[in-house]
Amino acid sequence: MGDLAVGARSGHEGPEERPGRSEERPGRSEEPVPPAAEDDVPPGADSGSGDDAGRGGGRDERDDTDGAAPAPRKQRSFWKELPLLIGIALVLALLIKTFLVQAFSIPSDSMQNTLQQGDRVLVDKLTPWFGSEPERGEVVVFHDPAEWLAGEPTADPNVLQTALSWIGLMPSSEEKDLIKRVVGVGGDTVECKGTGPLKVNGKALNEPYVYPGNTPCTVDDGGGQFKVKVPEGKIWVMGDHRQNSLDSRYHQQDKHQGFVPVGNVVGRAVVVAWPPTRWSTLPVPDTFDQNLSAAAPGVLGLAGAVPLVLWRRRRPTVGNTRVSGSRTAG
Repeated sequence: MGDLAVGARSGHEGPEERPGRSEERPGRSEEPVPPAAEDDVPPGADSGSGDDAGRGGGRDERDDTDGAAPAPRKQRSFWKELPLLIGIALVLALLIKTFLVQAFSIPSDSMQNTLQQGDRVLVDKLTPWFGSEPERGEVVVFHDPAEWLAGEPTADPNVLQTALSWIGLMPSSEEKDLIKRVVGVGGDTVECKGTGPLKVNGKALNEPYVYPGNTPCTVDDGGGQFKVKVPEGKIWVMGDHRQNSLDSRYHQQDKHQGFVPVGNVVGRAVVVAWPPTRWSTLPVPDTFDQNLSAAAPGVLGLAGAVPLVLWRRRRPTVGNTRVSGSRTAG
């Protein structure tokens, strides 16, 4: 249409444009659209013309290109992302092992029947970071405090076991750790006479977790008979299989006198996670819910004595002018 408008305009130039009235009429009929009318054509009205379609550069085509959404980014292949995913998983596993939870294997029968040899337990390592200390009745994992495991054979792991232990999915063969039940904490007096019962601060414990057929205390000359006071910052531990556990009782001659420093405690065992048929939690037994605190009697006695002393001091004295006068002067 634009070409037609230019042709009509050029045909009227020069003096030939002024003939008579009869010649002007054909001139007007040859001009189909005034030049200004081209701007009034709505965009895209002539997008189907042959000239514009052939050139491919029409106005409408430019507008469509400028307004189109950007092409989507090409997604990376799974195999290229796999190393990144593995790296993230390893970092998370390492953080979990270091600060949250770690798996440990039970290598002996000293905690039967609570724990069996070959069980895998999950140990809470988070709460010690917030200042939490072991409590009576908890099953805890702790680093060997004074060569308790001297002479014990060390496993020789393969490459896969070493990798799994590094990320916390298997216990490390290099770490010498033990697992026992906390019986006494700092300030407690723990005592065994005869076959038992075991006493903490003079109170007998009912211990249903002790291995069937065992007595709570062991009659022997190696340490089964004892009475100890636990220092602050340490714990006294014993195995549930009392006649098959080399625990605090049998290390009273070492540098810690059988006590385990709180700083050696890795964490509390909370769940038996493997095998699936053995899955169970490890709660604190009810026998430790009784008031076993060594400081409780003294505190209660002091609390009862203070009101009595105050009452005696404030009671009016009859016939004793010396006391009365001194109190007034004071």
